[in-house]
Amino acid sequence: MENNQHRGGTVFKKWFLDNRFSIVLLNVLLFFLIIWVFNKVSFVLNPAWIFFSAILPPLLLAVIQYYIMNPVVDWCERKFKIPRVVTIIVLFLLVVVALIWIINILVPIAQNQINSLIKNWPHIWNDAVNATQNALQDPRLHSFKGSIKGMIDNTQKTLFKSGQSTINATIGNISSAVSIITMVAMTLLTAPFILFFMLKDGHQLRPYITKFAPEKWQPSFSKLLYDINYAVASYVRGQITVAFWVGVMFSLSYILIGLPYGVALAILAGFMNLIPYFGTPLAMIPVIVISIMTSGSMLIKVLIVFAIEQTIESRILSPWVMGNKMEMHPITTILLLIGASAVWGLWGVVFGIPIYAILKIIVSRVYNYYRRESKLFEENAVSSTTGDADHDESE
Repeated sequence: MENNQHRGGTVFKKWFLDNRFSIVLLNVLLFFLIIWVFNKVSFVLNPAWIFFSAILPPLLLAVIQYYIMNPVVDWCERKFKIPRVVTIIVLFLLVVVALIWIINILVPIAQNQINSLIKNWPHIWNDAVNATQNALQDPRLHSFKGSIKGMIDNTQKTLFKSGQSTINATIGNISSAVSIITMVAMTLLTAPFILFFMLKDGHQLRPYITKFAPEKWQPSFSKLLYDINYAVASYVRGQITVAFWVGVMFSLSYILIGLPYGVALAILAGFMNLIPYFGTPLAMIPVIVISIMTSGSMLIKVLIVFAIEQTIESRILSPWVMGNKMEMHPITTILLLIGASAVWGLWGVVFGIPIYAILKIIVSRVYNYYRRESKLFEENAVSSTTGDADHDESE
């Protein structure tokens, strides 16, 4: 009787307690069970989500500025013993001066070009369509004429439907427009105050959060928070720095070659560069259309500028600024952007990579802890120890 019970306990331990496949299935089951429970109590979480959505824009803006300014504050405090409050006030004054300069100098130039581009874009597009249709009169392109014409018609219909739906949505959601304006105003008013206290006391946040962890886990938890902060900071600083210099390079290049609406198109390229891999090629579409409508030589100049910019960005700027801090393969990045954009749209494109980096750090830490503590991996440690011993004897 006791032998049967011992045998039953051994089988249960072998197939359930010490079986990796069963443990994985159990964890997956618990994961989906938690999701199901959260879905059932969504009425409790909705107010929390509304609250979080309200504070997210100013908090996000403050976090981005924090990652840009905090290295300067830390460096001044460490190198010259300057109080953090003094450095923060000086940085705020410099930002105000820079904003005044941008508003007085750059904004009027960009605004005039953007308004002119928006006003003339239908004529530019029609000219591009007419030029393409004239080119299709060539007998050598007769076989492609139908497919190219159909593609142009589909593009026009898509653009018309998108514009019409945007107009209808804007007219039908005046209250939403007012709420958006209110949100923008509140973000601009509250973000500087959040930023000030983040710069002043942000270095104390990690030790404060670490105290809530069990004492034996505090060193590992502190290291986890440090790795997450480092990954997010590297990504934010790197993307903004690269996007800024891409905009500067395109601005100088477009002014040099005399491209119409060059400043506006360069600003667009800088913003679009925040989207890895896809941003700059997408920003080049209106540039190519405008250059074709200007002259053939302008198209060649634009392509040369694009080739030079991509060479500088990929070979010099991005490796120098970003390095390999995110430790992500390009294929992983591309697939992640495609999937995140399909699920969450523009927000997924912008936040997909840093969220992936955070989850990767957390999952890898939890898995490494599980490998150290679980008996399921003891045989690996024994086999590796045996292998090392055999290797030592052979030597």
